[in-house]
Amino acid sequence: MALLNVNKLSVHFGDEKAPFRAVDRISYQVEQGEVVGIVGESGSGKSVSSLAIMGLIDYPGKVMAENLEFNHSDLKNISEKRRRQLVGSEVAMIFQDPMTSLNPCYTVGYQ
Repeated sequence: MALLNVNKLSVHFGDEKAPFRAVDRISYQVEQGEVVGIVGESGSGKSVSSLAIMGLIDYPGKVMAENLEFNHSDLKNISEKRRRQLVGSEVAMIFQDPMTSLNPCYTVGYQ
């Protein structure tokens, strides 16, 4: 079973009459020990999809997914307490400017 399973993840902003689809039904899996990079043009939804997986999209954003699972935890129905335990300790995001986000004296895993 995959460490991260994302199935038909969508993130919309705005109202139902005129939603802006920042992410539209993306799916992928990441296996234990696998290294994955998410690349794309500016504004293509890379950061929004990662923030959605970590549960960091606030109103007016709406996150929908058929399946969103990390290490056997259903991220769609997880408690806020459990989400806080995961984010930072097991799930993290390196933001777009790695020169200011990372210290070159330490490994990425350590940071």
